[in-house]
Amino acid sequence: MISGRDIVIIGIQPWDIPIGSNCKNIAQEFAKKNRVLYVNEPLNRLTSYRNRKEDWVRRRKRLKKDKIGNLQKVGDNIWTLYPLNMIESINWMPESPVYSAFNKRNNSIFYSEIKQTLNHLGFNEVILFNDSLISLGLYSKEMLRPSLAIYYIRDNLISQPYFAKHGIKAEPEIAGKYDAVVANSDFLANYLKKYNTVSVMVGQGCDLSLFNANEVSSFPEDTANLPKPIVGYVGFLTSMRLDLEILENVAQSMKKGSLVLVGPEDEDFRKSELHTLDNVYFLGNKDASQLPAYIASFDVCINPQVVNDMTVGNYPRKIDEYLAMGKPVVATYTEAMDYFNEHVYLSHSTDEFTKLTDKAFAENSVEKSKSRIEFAKSHTWENNVKNIYEVMEYAMTQIKANESSLG
Repeated sequence: MISGRDIVIIGIQPWDIPIGSNCKNIAQEFAKKNRVLYVNEPLNRLTSYRNRKEDWVRRRKRLKKDKIGNLQKVGDNIWTLYPLNMIESINWMPESPVYSAFNKRNNSIFYSEIKQTLNHLGFNEVILFNDSLISLGLYSKEMLRPSLAIYYIRDNLISQPYFAKHGIKAEPEIAGKYDAVVANSDFLANYLKKYNTVSVMVGQGCDLSLFNANEVSSFPEDTANLPKPIVGYVGFLTSMRLDLEILENVAQSMKKGSLVLVGPEDEDFRKSELHTLDNVYFLGNKDASQLPAYIASFDVCINPQVVNDMTVGNYPRKIDEYLAMGKPVVATYTEAMDYFNEHVYLSHSTDEFTKLTDKAFAENSVEKSKSRIEFAKSHTWENNVKNIYEVMEYAMTQIKANESSLG
């Protein structure tokens, strides 16, 4: 157990992000036993202008203009830093000595401000935890000189053009420099194991306090009278992540019952054949507090992912939410989803997905439901951070062993 230490977190998600954030949850768990500085990305010049009317950009600018404290205590043992010094917008530049020089300058500006804050707080012998900050994290170890550096990967960011431009080269370089890598899926851990042998899958934390079937007293009005059984999905309906062909096949193959889709739609979904099928119900976006009741009304929950560079290493938290409600789940097979293979029906094709949906409904039982709930409950943030601590401790023993051999 890591305790009594000073931990610096850098990453791609700001503290004031309006949606859920893995890194924030991890930071709050770290802070139970350690002091934590959570550092937000600095504004770059292009974003400062292009997004100047957005609230989050305006808030950043006010910090400097109105001399509002950019170091804020946000909980016991935890502070968040909003850097005041602007960096240059360089992602558009090709890989070259000029790009490298500008990136090194950006890194220097960023870490100089962090070091000033560490001195102010009295942080010493810091542990650096990097949540997938790539270009701006490239020189973090050299410039911050932490006693331990951990790289955290939870998405295959380099599958996206913006991150791929420099990340394909830089992310492996960072992994190789750092003392260890922790990932929330086997796929991502294996990807960086080529560059750092201490690359470990530590699982995923979830806040499942809302997802308790015993707390659901009634089904939503818009599902209560639908034909049974109900096969359902909850989440953003986007063709970038979901397989329309699988969904259409499931609906067309159902002899009775309903396919229920809860969430906002992208353009591909709005134009899809699903809207022409009588047994498909689009219920629209719902408040997060309503989702457990919708899941409770489903007989089978599904996650028909498209397998692409973005999703192949993805750990879908909705799977834990489904399982926490005790529901049978059918999902597309990926290397990351293999982690769930004892509790989730995993499909390798469109036709198999439909067959497994029928099988999941037929085989459901009280015993299986209890097993799913217990499995999901093990995925707490406390357990997730405990796994991260174990990797940290191992990495520290390796550092000491290397020092002794050189000594």
